Amino acid sequence: MLKGLYTAYTGMINEQHRMDVMTNNLANADTIGFKKEGATSQAFDSVLAYKIKDLSEAGNLPKLISTPKAIDEAEVNNEANENYMQRRVRRVGMNLGVKTGENYVDYSEGPIKETGNTFDLAISDRGFFAVEYTNKADETSTKYTRDGNFTMDRQGYLVTRDGDFVLDTNGRRIRMNTALPVSIDRTGLITQDGTEVATIGLTDFENYDYLHRYGENYFEPVDGAEEIESESEIYSGFLEMSNISIVSEMVNMIAIQRQYDSNQKVITTFDETLDTAVNQLGRVK
Repeated sequence: MLKGLYTAYTGMINEQHRMDVMTNNLANADTIGFKKEGATSQAFDSVLAYKIKDLSEAGNLPKLISTPKAIDEAEVNNEANENYMQRRVRRVGMNLGVKTGENYVDYSEGPIKETGNTFDLAISDRGFFAVEYTNKADETSTKYTRDGNFTMDRQGYLVTRDGDFVLDTNGRRIRMNTALPVSIDRTGLITQDGTEVATIGLTDFENYDYLHRYGENYFEPVDGAEEIESESEIYSGFLEMSNISIVSEMVNMIAIQRQYDSNQKVITTFDETLDTAVNQLGRVK
């Protein structure tokens, strides 16, 4: 019976996590270039072989009710003993609920909106703009974004709305003459009065699984990320909007709420049953 309580509890934890991801998506529905996130979940038996001796997770996450005794490291590392481990764990107790999985990012392109502003840029296909980001400790690093809502500051630099410098193909800041009109072609080449100023840098990656979200609209590569040349075009006067469908997100939110309520009702039912067993069945009249 207590295992049923734990199963319902893990379901509530998982639905709460999915709701957090969903509400963050909805909050960024109007954020330019935002890529929506999704959440995955896993059943107990699919992660047993990997998590049977994993002590790295926080205590409030779904885990085994009890730990198998005397399972040595040789048994864990031996794939031939996997079925034996499963049977042994099943005898001494296990978490039959759901385990919160990893989040993922949907990198599909969002709709393109025409603005008519020269410094509003959209990427035709794969790739990211390179930006020189400065944190609160005044440390600079290169981040990548699909948000092309740029502007020219008073010194003539091409910057983001937060003041971070947009980089060219050589990783340098782009500076223009504030007194001359600006033209940007499909290759990202910036010209003023017939003179080439710089080419906006586009960077792509072989595998987006090696990108980590930094804030809401920046990404940074992690170990294993492999940069490749982007063959995409740049459209001046356009912006890529968020790839979130508000209708779909709202439908999913309703489904998540119902699933959360169902798990909550299971816990309430178990609680009432335990109350009856403890306080009424053994009562002497």
